[in-house]
Amino acid sequence: MRAVLKWIYRIICVAVITVCALNPMVKAVFADKGIPGYAAVIFGLLFILINFLPSLVNRSLIKGRHRVCADGAELLILFMISLTLCIVLVIAGIVKHVGESSVSGRLGITAGTIASAVFILSVIFWNGIIRIYTTSVQLGIRHRVWGIILGWIFPVNLVMLGKMIKIVSGEVKTEDGRLRTNAARRSEMICRTKYPILLVHGVFFRDFKQGFLNYWGRIPDELIANGATICYGGQQSAASVAECGAELADCIRRIVAETGCEKVNIIGHSKGGLDSRYAIAKCGIADMVASLTTVNTPHRGCEFADYLLEKIPEGVKNHVASTYNAALLRLGDHDPDFLKAVYDLTHSSCARFNEEVEDVPGVYYQSFGSCMKKAGGGRFPLNYSFHLVKYFDGPNDGLVGEGSFRWGENYVFLTPPGNRGISHGDMIDLNRENIPGFDVREFYIQVVNDLKNRGF
Repeated sequence: MRAVLKWIYRIICVAVITVCALNPMVKAVFADKGIPGYAAVIFGLLFILINFLPSLVNRSLIKGRHRVCADGAELLILFMISLTLCIVLVIAGIVKHVGESSVSGRLGITAGTIASAVFILSVIFWNGIIRIYTTSVQLGIRHRVWGIILGWIFPVNLVMLGKMIKIVSGEVKTEDGRLRTNAARRSEMICRTKYPILLVHGVFFRDFKQGFLNYWGRIPDELIANGATICYGGQQSAASVAECGAELADCIRRIVAETGCEKVNIIGHSKGGLDSRYAIAKCGIADMVASLTTVNTPHRGCEFADYLLEKIPEGVKNHVASTYNAALLRLGDHDPDFLKAVYDLTHSSCARFNEEVEDVPGVYYQSFGSCMKKAGGGRFPLNYSFHLVKYFDGPNDGLVGEGSFRWGENYVFLTPPGNRGISHGDMIDLNRENIPGFDVREFYIQVVNDLKNRGF
């Protein structure tokens, strides 16, 4: 029913836009009968309304940025349909009246019609394109740049516009689906676990809890919408596993003391999983942890890291380290050490780590992993590191080999359909990209729901 109503309103909008665009031609057609003055006013007001309300469907669910994005996509769809219809009608009008009036008269009507159509359609186009350029996440920088470059080349610009409409429409459909799914299960609060969720970030990042820089992307908001209580690890971005583990332990003690929650459920990504294992086993907070879920964590290290650290000259390593440390100080690290963090991720270091850091009975351990299926399946720099890691570690997510992920009682290796795969960054929604066959937000919702069902 919604689809039918959507198309009815769309047809009405196209009719209004076309009549306004071809105003001189319409006047010429109805010259003998005359057009009431109020009709022009009504069509003008309807045209203004369309620019503000290009769609009346789904307005109760999609709000804010997503609403603007949805309206932008709809305006561009109206533009494409109206443009096609206007071209067909103008050509048909010219052909029909060949020989029936003076050449100057035909050219006058045609020129006026074209000028009117260009103005009206331009309003619709720019209204739509500005909206999607300023609000769409899935459009990305690449499509925005190509849109600007190809926007002046006909008819390639229309092909590019069609592709952009498809991307943005898919984004709107995905967000609408998520809103409807969450609304349908809101009363169930499927992520309301017994103990709060502690999200622990990986190496070279910090916890930015709000805005686009949030390490965990759109995941925390989705978990909260489904009943979860979320906390963040807040450890340094570049320090040894032992130092970060100690910081995590202090964080957990503080959470338990301030909230009275008794325990936490840890979800650690990448090095955050190692930091968490150390905190549980070595820092005296095992009785404050109900579960540890590691996501794409290099439990057995990265052999390519061993190779690079062995081959790169000492001077180069120190220069890179000092540059990173200076940047990490500005991000909030109080004592960053780039090389300590990297060395703790090597295959040799993790082998020693696994001998010394044992799992604690009573804590539920589980793990998840993924891999890219081709270099193009990841964003920079993972698309460049993919082949290097593959040479040393086999199938990988751009940083960590498949053989390094497994840890604990339960292990799941994610293999979505298609030839893209899931990168290291995709697993934390780092790029806010909607991946065909893998909904990262729903993945975390189901992970937390499973923890809830297990009594954690």
